[in-house]
Amino acid sequence: MAAAVPLADGVSDNVASAPEPSRKGPAFWLVITSLCLIAFTASLDGSIIAIALPQISSSLNIGDKYVEVANCFVFAQTVVQPGIAQLCDIFGRRWPMIIAVCIFALGSGVAGGANNTATIIAGRTVQGLGSGGIMLMVELIVCDLVPLRERGKYLGIVLSTAALGSIAGPVIGGALVERDWRWCFYLNLPICAVVLPVQVFFLRIKHITIAWRDVVTRVDWIGNIVFIGSITSLLVALTFGGTVYPWSSWRIILPIVLGCVGWIAFHGYEYYIRDANACVPPRVFTNRTSVSAFYMIFVTSMLLQWVCFFWPVYFLAVRGVSLVRTGVDFLPYMFLLIPGSAIAGIVLSKTGHYRPLHAVGFVLSTLGPGLNTLLKENTYAGAWAMLQIVDAIGRAFILPTTLPAILASLSEKDVAAATGMYSFLRSFGYVWGITIPAVIFNNRFSQLSYRISDPTVSQTLSGGRAYEFSTGPYVQTLEPGVKSEVLGVYLEALKAVWYGAMAFGASGLIAVAIEKHVPLRTELETEYGLETKVEEKGTSPRAESGREEDSYGA
Repeated sequence: MAAAVPLADGVSDNVASAPEPSRKGPAFWLVITSLCLIAFTASLDGSIIAIALPQISSSLNIGDKYVEVANCFVFAQTVVQPGIAQLCDIFGRRWPMIIAVCIFALGSGVAGGANNTATIIAGRTVQGLGSGGIMLMVELIVCDLVPLRERGKYLGIVLSTAALGSIAGPVIGGALVERDWRWCFYLNLPICAVVLPVQVFFLRIKHITIAWRDVVTRVDWIGNIVFIGSITSLLVALTFGGTVYPWSSWRIILPIVLGCVGWIAFHGYEYYIRDANACVPPRVFTNRTSVSAFYMIFVTSMLLQWVCFFWPVYFLAVRGVSLVRTGVDFLPYMFLLIPGSAIAGIVLSKTGHYRPLHAVGFVLSTLGPGLNTLLKENTYAGAWAMLQIVDAIGRAFILPTTLPAILASLSEKDVAAATGMYSFLRSFGYVWGITIPAVIFNNRFSQLSYRISDPTVSQTLSGGRAYEFSTGPYVQTLEPGVKSEVLGVYLEALKAVWYGAMAFGASGLIAVAIEKHVPLRTELETEYGLETKVEEKGTSPRAESGREEDSYGA
């Protein structure tokens, strides 16, 4: 038995010099596999719209409503996560997860069968609600299945699979759109049909049974309403700014102001009811380790999107390759991200030290974009592949190791709330990872557009349209002299994007300096977790405490 030692953050921890992982049965691995599969599918669906949207817009005559179609999924996915985390503490993990998968499948069917704009927006919104629950609960369930010391290993497997879905989305979307865009959504249905039986029969997770009448008092209704309203307001501004309306428009400024004020009011209210059932208890922010790691996941999620959206611009616009070839050229990043995350998780499980992994991760995440500034039109394939590998390894060291760092200095009763905030900040970072580099790229391109001698081409590509035209044949069909000028401007605008990524990567190093080492617990201390045969027979102390026992055969 590991010895209990007090932590500086006020949390008792069990520390062992060499953890002894418990043996995992077939049911455990079936659950982990189902989590990987559904996480990949939910992430894939979030990014597949990037390539499918033009064809969908044309097919359904969406017109200027394409922004709503693109972003309703992100809105719904992001704002519900803290609230779902609180519901998971009330109802357990099993049924919320099953319901989330069903909701995601329902939304996929509606979106795939849509024949007008309103229907596809409704379908994408329902999909987003399901996806938000899925992305939160896959991590929460992993936390319930294994001790803190082992979580990095399994989170690395699940999160890298989810990241692969985000990266592969545009490539798979391009292949499916050539056949029928509806399969971008119908593809989810057979996957959900495989995942659901596994979760129904094997995802037998314990929870404390409560009376339905107590649900009303245990949910932070006011906090959730304020949070959803304020974050939605911010997301509206971030997604419409610079595209539908200029950033100086009151239609953008007002939602930003309302969102920021509402967000501050939310945290003020959560502090006011801190001793009640706050959906985001203030205590999850009361130590420097969890706060630093929260910032790290926000930044690394933002930079993941940053890289995934602007490496393709280099391939498409500067090198002039096709969309399918772009996906192939981006494979070095994808292939290094998954094994790198698994290795980082294993190292964390073996050593129990996350700070060195974070430090190396952010050094590489800063160095990678910096080296990208050296890219030229004729850069050798081996060179740009190595640049992708540097960034991928840095990202892989951070993704699976931030949640264990957050939870290290918090008690197990805060796992759901902390995981909910972690999942929200990750999704919120994805939004910023599209918005900020797009602003940088468009502004820098407009500043340098005077270098393009043809005024018609200069005007066509200015005003935020350079990114849009990077994916089509427009640039490649220009007269050679003008094309050379355009490619030079593209490269300079991309340099500004990479410099911005360097700055945010460096800010992660400051967070690493602030966080402290907290020993990772080597024993699973939770009211949840897969049930065992012993508990079925009623011999477990947990069975005597009134916890709901589902039948489970391992």
